[in-house]
Amino acid sequence: MSNYRTFALGVILAGAFAASAAAQDCDRYAYGCRGAPGYAAPAQPGYAPGYSGYPGYQQAYPPNQGYQQPYQSYPGYQTYRPYATPAPYGAPGPYGAPGPYAAPSPYGEPSPYEQGYAPRQAERPPASPSRPGENAANPAYNSDPALARRFASLYGPVSGEAHALATVRPADIDPAFLRATVSYQTSEPAGTIIIDPQNHYLYLLLRGGQAIRYGVGVGRQGFGWSGTANIHDKQQWPDWYPPKEMFARQPELMQHMAELQGGLGMPGGSRNPLGARAMYLWQGNKDTLYRIHGTFEPWTIGKSVSSGCIRMINQDVIDLYERVPVGAKVVVLGSGGVG
Repeated sequence: MSNYRTFALGVILAGAFAASAAAQDCDRYAYGCRGAPGYAAPAQPGYAPGYSGYPGYQQAYPPNQGYQQPYQSYPGYQTYRPYATPAPYGAPGPYGAPGPYAAPSPYGEPSPYEQGYAPRQAERPPASPSRPGENAANPAYNSDPALARRFASLYGPVSGEAHALATVRPADIDPAFLRATVSYQTSEPAGTIIIDPQNHYLYLLLRGGQAIRYGVGVGRQGFGWSGTANIHDKQQWPDWYPPKEMFARQPELMQHMAELQGGLGMPGGSRNPLGARAMYLWQGNKDTLYRIHGTFEPWTIGKSVSSGCIRMINQDVIDLYERVPVGAKVVVLGSGGVG
């Protein structure tokens, strides 16, 4: 009996001690027994009511982590927008400020980075000088009747040609470049052609120290040449076959070309730049690609405008053509007067 009482007393004392310890824990750790203020007891250990589990960050954070307010994710993540399409070059930047990059210049227009520099030069030859007006004729033609008559006899219309040759206007030719017979001293034999590019003259040597002098147009800077050649061939109203180098410099020439017997070229006629006659210059067995030929732009005589060929007034080149044979020697003087 005494043992039973002793056992019962022990059970009672152990229960009282446990209750006291639990009460002390609740006083020390308020959330351990009652939960955080404003929260109901969790339906499942570790999760707040309504929590759908990971990764629902917008749901209340699990209460057993010690937070009193529902956890909300960082605001920036909720308002994050996908990457916008980049603005085109030249579009305004943020807040209306100019964009950091200028719009690229269309092809053919100078770039903003070229401002302050000289304009770009097209890689093509300059245009021929424009034709002077009728009133631009040298006063000498009016003051010297003999000069006017000589001009009319030399540069009037030519009959018997395959294509029409109009009268040359006095305004088109400086009197200094009219055909004339002059004195010319040289060791070259008669029948030789001497070309003086610097002074824009061609001389056909005669006997007795005389020569027929013709005004000519010559190659512009970078296209001139000098040396000795021979007339390999002569043609009336020749076809024109530009070399490939000329097509490269002036691609617009292609629209005037046609398939001819000798290849791609332009048939002879009043639009052909070789004019009424052409004499082809060779050195030995090699074509120099240079010609003595006529022109329908007589106002270019006395100027350096060609691609190296020697151009003459059509009436003058016809006269020279009739006087010189195939094989005639041609001397083109250099800047020092030496061939």
